[in-house]
Amino acid sequence: MAYEIVLTDRVATRLSGIRTFDRTKIRDAIELHLRYEPTRESRSRIKKLIQPAISQFRLRVGEFRVYYDVVDESREVHVVYIFEKGTEATPEESEL
Repeated sequence: MAYEIVLTDRVATRLSGIRTFDRTKIRDAIELHLRYEPTRESRSRIKKLIQPAISQFRLRVGEFRVYYDVVDESREVHVVYIFEKGTEATPEESEL
């Protein structure tokens, strides 16, 4: 059964400010990797974060990082933050 992808307002605003080419890659990666198996870790794409952190998991999409939480009870994936590596520091939990 598929998970519902939920973007926060902050993420939707952030996505609209990213180049169309990169935005398409990010949306495709979210759909491909988070729709059916958001908790499946891999060596290079999906990483479970050590808590406390800004989210439970991180998805790597090229130079971008997508931080998200998984709510198994409601089968939802909440994308809480997207940032471009190298242009800004990794966000801390207190910054959100």
